[in-house]
Amino acid sequence: MYPPQQQAYDRAITVFSPDGRLFQVEYAKEAVKRGATAIGMIFDGGVLLMAYKNAPSKLLVPESMRKVFEIDKHIAATASGLIADARRLVDLARLESQRHRLAYSEPATVEAISKELCDLMQVYTQYGGIRPFGVSLLVAGIDTEPRLYEAEPSGALTGYLADAVGAGKKEVEEFFEKEYKPNLSQDEAVALAIKALKKSGDVQIRAETLEIAIATMKKKEFAILSQKEIERYLK
Repeated sequence: MYPPQQQAYDRAITVFSPDGRLFQVEYAKEAVKRGATAIGMIFDGGVLLMAYKNAPSKLLVPESMRKVFEIDKHIAATASGLIADARRLVDLARLESQRHRLAYSEPATVEAISKELCDLMQVYTQYGGIRPFGVSLLVAGIDTEPRLYEAEPSGALTGYLADAVGAGKKEVEEFFEKEYKPNLSQDEAVALAIKALKKSGDVQIRAETLEIAIATMKKKEFAILSQKEIERYLK
């Protein structure tokens, strides 16, 4: 049973509770907390995204579980929560990125695409008959420098040097508070992200359960690491 003060306010997205809460948005955040952990990190000269793929059955094909999505050559995103919602948001971000290229003959900045995503997510918190997106996104990329943003179900946008979303968010962020340094090399950053993921709970870290994408200032394009490259880091 819901608490008495909550019963009348959690059925509509447009109704605030007396203490200023939107319960449907908070429920969407709970959906994110149930998702597999994803990590983003800026290192010296680049940025990485790492996603854990929870494969509950041996019959699953790990390659079919995509957790890192390319938005543009220089922008990518990973997510935790309802991945179907994430795919929809990524499709809209891709469309906005292409519109920007056509209109201005230059690539969109990471911040601009992140803001577009958050503006849409915020709209879905203020109209009846729709629900908030049950997903948090880590949007990373390269423009004038490496960038990393978190987009929450409420539409809030926050920039980070290192961040996590999903079930292990608290544990990973506590680990980063102690261990993260902005001048990490690429290899050190990947190794640190793997160590942080191990702190997130009961995860079986293998090459096939990890998806890692990296972009650097030199190339300004995201590359997905192969299983052999991930195995090298795991060793």
